[in-house]
Amino acid sequence: MRKLFCLLMSILLLASLLPPISLAQEQSEADVELWNVVKPLDTTITFLNTGAHPDDERSDLLAYLSRGLGVKTASLIANRGEGGQNAIGNELGNALGIIRSNEMIEAAKINGVKAYHLSETTSDAIYDFGFSKSPDETLEKWGEEVTYERLIKFIRTYQPDIVMPSFENVDSQHGHHRLMAVLSEKAFKDAADPNVYPEQLENGLEPWQIKKFYLPANAGTATTSIEIGDLDPIYGMSYPQLGEASRYLHKSQGMGNDIPVAPRQSHLKLIESAVQTDSDDLFAGVPYDFNAWADIIPASNISEQLDTLQDQLEGIIKLYPNRESILPESQKALGAVQKLIASTNSAKLDASVKNDLLHKLELKAEQLQQVSFVSSSLAVDIEIGSYVLTQGEKTQVAVKVTNEGKEKIQHIEAALLTPENWKHEGVNQVKHLKPGESKTVTFNVTVPSDAEYYQPYGEAVIKTQLTFKENGVKTTSVIDLDNTVSVLPELGVTPDPVNITVNTADVQDEIPVTVKVKNYENGSKNATISLNLPEDWASQPTAAEVNFSERYEEKEVSFTLVPPAEVADGNFTIAAIAEADSKTFDTTVQEIKYDHINDSYLMYPSNINGVAFELLKPDNLKVGYIDSGFDTIADSLQNAGFDITKITPEDLAASDLSQYDTIVAGIRSTLGRPDVLQNNARLLEYVENGGHLVMQYVTSGDPWNKGAFTPPYPLEIGSPSIRVRVTDENATVTVTQPEHELFNQPNKINDTDWDGWVQERALYFPTAWDANYQTFVSMADPGEAPFNSGILMAEYGEGTFLYTNLVFYRQINAQVPGGYRIFTNLISYGLNN
Repeated sequence: MRKLFCLLMSILLLASLLPPISLAQEQSEADVELWNVVKPLDTTITFLNTGAHPDDERSDLLAYLSRGLGVKTASLIANRGEGGQNAIGNELGNALGIIRSNEMIEAAKINGVKAYHLSETTSDAIYDFGFSKSPDETLEKWGEEVTYERLIKFIRTYQPDIVMPSFENVDSQHGHHRLMAVLSEKAFKDAADPNVYPEQLENGLEPWQIKKFYLPANAGTATTSIEIGDLDPIYGMSYPQLGEASRYLHKSQGMGNDIPVAPRQSHLKLIESAVQTDSDDLFAGVPYDFNAWADIIPASNISEQLDTLQDQLEGIIKLYPNRESILPESQKALGAVQKLIASTNSAKLDASVKNDLLHKLELKAEQLQQVSFVSSSLAVDIEIGSYVLTQGEKTQVAVKVTNEGKEKIQHIEAALLTPENWKHEGVNQVKHLKPGESKTVTFNVTVPSDAEYYQPYGEAVIKTQLTFKENGVKTTSVIDLDNTVSVLPELGVTPDPVNITVNTADVQDEIPVTVKVKNYENGSKNATISLNLPEDWASQPTAAEVNFSERYEEKEVSFTLVPPAEVADGNFTIAAIAEADSKTFDTTVQEIKYDHINDSYLMYPSNINGVAFELLKPDNLKVGYIDSGFDTIADSLQNAGFDITKITPEDLAASDLSQYDTIVAGIRSTLGRPDVLQNNARLLEYVENGGHLVMQYVTSGDPWNKGAFTPPYPLEIGSPSIRVRVTDENATVTVTQPEHELFNQPNKINDTDWDGWVQERALYFPTAWDANYQTFVSMADPGEAPFNSGILMAEYGEGTFLYTNLVFYRQINAQVPGGYRIFTNLISYGLNN
């Protein structure tokens, strides 16, 4: 219900921009659920849009094709977006990838587009490693054999008539986008070549010839332009508005815009074609429906059946919105399709034509089953004892089936679909349901003692299958539960902090650590919590007992780590473990829960990652941190022994800011903390009176330097973003003022401090700045002109304002010593003056 609410709110928000005439009337009369399944009966065309990241899909065009024309559309996305930024929380990496993948699933429900990924698991080879300017670099990191083999396999499985990448292979585009354009075009010929990945053919696939390959274009270069801006009376929205409604579901990327109904054209350029035609129409030369198929099939008996089938399908569409009339006709058409499949299988046809036609018929059978199910007005409500299960647990699943229609539905059966080694028992016969009647069937489910733990991108472990028979034809529909059923460890173990920094210049006497343990088992449990420590380390206590009485109960144990007097430079690991019932639990279960997506979990070893290095810092440095919610630098610095206070909105508005030697603003603070905008004058006054303000990067689209937030002197963030970043994490950095205090106090910065950086050097470089600012570092990606604005600082009144777009939050999160040391110098500036 919560996701449905989010979807409805997105739609209503955009609908509020429409002209008021007859909108309420149109929406009240429309049976959107029925139209979503009836309209696709009109055509046999399949369309594939390829991209690199979730939210790359061409939402407006796809909404037009899917909702407007009924074309079966899909988005094939390479990775999960793990390298992006998060506008709704602090999840990054794999956790962000899980969020973005689930957002794409929800977005696709609005514009009717099925979402697929080449990436199959967390930390997959096809990983979003961050911004890339080159398709060659992207392919090198992903691996050509893995990436291209999966792409060819998908095309041969999905069998699209038309393929269009979201982006062109031009140097103004992200390298990931460019690679998907390159590989998609290459696949035009290779997917049809039996000598390319022949092992796929041995496993049951067939070569597939894409009929047309397009690239997005502008009006001047397009070979085809399509008007997609029309208002659809069924949805009460235009297709671009439907697209934007879907994009609103990409909340972690801050997507979605309110737009009015207005003309809009989608421009495409035909690059490759396997069909002959004189028309520039998008579908020219590709059989649009079964009438067109009848014209090219030489077998007259099949050709006649195809014409008859198309008449049946169009008749069903004309019956909309009468569910009671549609159901028997849909069942008849389904029976006709099943007979046609048998006839086609036995017919003497060209192999490629037969494969193509069988694919279209099988897709139409799937679509007709969806029509039959929706028009039956059978509502299915599934309840489970718990969405979280543990190995060996028993639970119940109750499936309530209600006939909300006006006609009796016959021969109804409900079944559970589970992995092969799961056990479930129960009577699945619902039999007949009169209008308004409900029946519930209950299944007893046993989770195997060795059941696989939840996989974020795996198949759902429990689904319901509903079948009924009308006019002698059986219809089957698979229904997902309304949330994720997950098998989790009995105990989840989460240490805090997950990163520990030991300063070898002044080894801490004690390091506080807490371990949260959560009980996922349905019942009581006693456990012993301890830490596996490096040699010569100790902890107080050495172990602690915790007792749980029920599922989801959480306990916290506090430990004090005592390191030896001397700790060698380098990395070390401390494992937090729980022991119960002769089992050891050493897994962190990160819960990912947002209202607009299903619940998900990311599991990884419950380790504390330690690093020891020399970090000099002023003893009397007091820092206030404006936490934007997009980074965890404040927590990391606190763990490293800094005196850090998180400045709340109330503090920023009213407290005495002069108590802080330095105030640091988290990344994109003007977006994540509106109070930064509201208290712009207070921050400038703080600097003017002698404070040191360190501001981390904002983007050119964030509120900045345009009346929303004004730095002491003008400072312009560059755009487009691809042009103003250094993506090579190993790019050479030249310190242009090596004798300046920033690179000598309290840490002497040298070349090794720029080693080991992760993902990138810097984002969103300023491209213009006032003469009052000094520059300090120069860096560039290979073959490009250097940027000098990675660190800018200016005196203002008695204080200083420092702006940096270096990605310190990634380096500190990854425990890169140089990231800590340089950032420490930046926030310590002026304290020794």
